[in-house]
Amino acid sequence: MAAACLIDATRSATCRDTQAATHLKLISILIIFFTSIIGISSPVLLARYFHGKALYDKITLIIKCFAAGVILSTSLVHVLPDAYDALSDCHVASKHPWKDFPFAGFVTLIGVLLALLVDLAASARLEQHGHGHGHGNGNGNGNGNGQYTVVGIQDEMVGKKESDKSVKVEIMEEVDLVKVKQRLVSQVLEIGIIFHSVIIGVTMGMSQNKCTIRPLVTALAFHQIFEGMGLGGCIAQAGFSLGTVAYMCFMFAVTTPMGIVLGMIIFSMTGYDDSNPNALIMEGLLGSLSSGILVYMGLVDLIAADFFHNKLMSSAPWLKKASYIALALGSTSMSILALWA
Repeated sequence: MAAACLIDATRSATCRDTQAATHLKLISILIIFFTSIIGISSPVLLARYFHGKALYDKITLIIKCFAAGVILSTSLVHVLPDAYDALSDCHVASKHPWKDFPFAGFVTLIGVLLALLVDLAASARLEQHGHGHGHGNGNGNGNGNGQYTVVGIQDEMVGKKESDKSVKVEIMEEVDLVKVKQRLVSQVLEIGIIFHSVIIGVTMGMSQNKCTIRPLVTALAFHQIFEGMGLGGCIAQAGFSLGTVAYMCFMFAVTTPMGIVLGMIIFSMTGYDDSNPNALIMEGLLGSLSSGILVYMGLVDLIAADFFHNKLMSSAPWLKKASYIALALGSTSMSILALWA
């Protein structure tokens, strides 16, 4: 273990250049910001383009399945391995209690259970208070105020008689419940992704290794595009107002650049770089927690909800196949990026 640490320290010393690293980080802030905007806004604009058209529900569902694949791959191929590597680093794993217990897996489990707890609490609250509210505001029905129809509900309303008020009320209550649930999923997903983005940004900001940062800038640009597409696909069908959509997109776009700036401030104030044991422990714990949240949201609230509980999915066999292909493409695209970032 000590020999491995010595080799790593020697290798890092040859690439350590604070001035060159700072220049690369400043460039990366602009690149990552604009690629994040492109990634997260693409599915939102695509959903808006198809809004009101016959294929709107189906196209939005396929976008969401692609997003689910990206989210799942992000958690299992990017976030969790990085967290494990941070806690397995020779500067950390040689000390108690980090060498005695698999903290990466344990904190990931805590993340899964925490996401489940939030899901259960929100679902219980919706069941208790989701009925009896007004339905005349049209928030989820694409009334031209920048909001979207809830996926999988519109087709159920076709063919219902105008006089059948009880059926209409029941459908509108289901619309409200599904809409609030989809919004909750998008918000929790953004929290998990923000954890991940902050960790990436702070780690790069604290690093003084120009050999590591240079290829990382390009890799993170593509990483943010696909991760943004994943989150944007969920935001696009959640029925948010235009202002909320813009706010969520902006928050995603600025999180990693802000993390880079924060990492640079931390280094200038403390001298800690990305190989400092305290920084590695924080990176590992937050990454593991984020991974658990994203695993739960990807599998339960995105994949299982759409493939097993979405009535629109079962109405057309070709749609289920197309959705599965989109899921596989999203997972594959994000997984390939693990070769570089």
